[in-house]
Amino acid sequence: MPKCFVFAIGGTGSRVLRSLTHLLAAGAKPRNNNFDIVPIVIDPHNDNKDLQRTQELMNLYKTIKGKAKPNDPNGFFPVEIKTLKELTPDDPNLPSTFTFELEGANSTFSEFIGYSSMEPENKALTELLFSGYSVDAKKRPRLLDIEMDIGFVGNPNVGSVVLNQIVESKIYKSFSTVGFFRPEDRIFIISSIFGGTGAAGFPCLLKNIRAGRTSIDSKAENAALQNAKVGAVSVLPYFKLQDNNDSPINYSDFIAKTKSALSYYKENVTGKSRSVNAMYYIGDFTKGENYENDSGRGGQKNNANFVEIAGALAIIDFLELEDSELKCENGKAEKPIYKEFGLKRDAARPDFYDLGNDHKALIEKPLSQFALFRKFMMDEYPQKVGKMAWSTATPHQLDIQFVNDTFYRTQMKPFFDDFNKWLEELSKNERGFAPFNLEATSLSLFINMPEDKKKSVTFTYDGSGFGPFAKKGFNDYLNTFAKETYQSKETKLIDMFYKTTKEILEKEYKI
Repeated sequence: MPKCFVFAIGGTGSRVLRSLTHLLAAGAKPRNNNFDIVPIVIDPHNDNKDLQRTQELMNLYKTIKGKAKPNDPNGFFPVEIKTLKELTPDDPNLPSTFTFELEGANSTFSEFIGYSSMEPENKALTELLFSGYSVDAKKRPRLLDIEMDIGFVGNPNVGSVVLNQIVESKIYKSFSTVGFFRPEDRIFIISSIFGGTGAAGFPCLLKNIRAGRTSIDSKAENAALQNAKVGAVSVLPYFKLQDNNDSPINYSDFIAKTKSALSYYKENVTGKSRSVNAMYYIGDFTKGENYENDSGRGGQKNNANFVEIAGALAIIDFLELEDSELKCENGKAEKPIYKEFGLKRDAARPDFYDLGNDHKALIEKPLSQFALFRKFMMDEYPQKVGKMAWSTATPHQLDIQFVNDTFYRTQMKPFFDDFNKWLEELSKNERGFAPFNLEATSLSLFINMPEDKKKSVTFTYDGSGFGPFAKKGFNDYLNTFAKETYQSKETKLIDMFYKTTKEILEKEYKI
């Protein structure tokens, strides 16, 4: 199976990966091409809660996919998410996590560059290049004294120096080895353009890929890497920050930094350089909540935003492109593709019907299916387990023992919890995304849709008072599919609910 190596740089990279993981779990995937996804998270801020949350979510996805082994390649959890270690288990240089560990991340910037051992003239030049102050305004340390374990706090000049070490890391050397990265594989890079880590990391990583380098000093080149099919999403400002005199990060600087970075990208990423095969631009200047201004010490954990879904959709769009559209020669794209994202209307909290037709067709049904799956399992299943015929059907009973077993209790339920939390955050954010009425007491009201569309929904109640899933037909569908052959309880759960929710949406919702 060809692979897509997804480099997620900085906090924005982790947040886009979170949305991608939920979309993939629901079954939203490239429609004409199949790829394994290999996420590589690059962020020196190891305490970043966005990073931690996303890594935990991807581990849950991997475990659920591995244990359930769904029968339907187009159902829930259809795509493999792998670590680099899984690709070459015997390579001691590769970690078993999704995180790219930056050497020197626990030191100060001056320690990293060996400032104390420089000659006086080099010290003077360094002080000139990295003048100014950063991090806590009360402490006001120099840029040279930035503690890099919280990232580069909006200083891409610092980040570009540190992140240029990527090519010298053991992980990159293994990744860039001839035979590891193959011509059929692809690369996608997620980064923001208005901060420090992402704005610096993207061009550094891209430069080394297009040089086909296996290390800085090595003369060997990997032609497959140099001419790799590379896509990237550059996330422009899409949220605002509260004023904080103790933080060096100012929202007012976002636009200036974006303009400066775009000017640099024009010469070194797009334009004549043609370094990227498909470049996606996403941002939102008109909406956005005032997030807490956290310079890094607080852990940085932002609510999900619709722009991050758009970023995830850019990855899927890139993987749907044909190889013939992504040709490279000598590290230059033959026909670069540039895309932006738009909505049908300027909605504060858009739903499926505000998306373009292609994106609506891609995610409406999968997300609706998975949302129905989660809602049933959280609202109905625990109270009625053992009382529903399908839950006691043999073999592979989905009984009370299954509810208390490790798979459901420590893997499926936490994944469901984050999925619901993700939807809640999206629905309340500005710009948000509100395709569902999560508190609906009727399935006919669960999916937000125009009034004329609601008239076609035939899903009603039988009056038995079992909450939003009281309709006898829902259990009828489950009873029907419970009779099919499954290889395990886990497979039965995933496949049976995929088939049931698919039938409900097609027959009852006319989706």
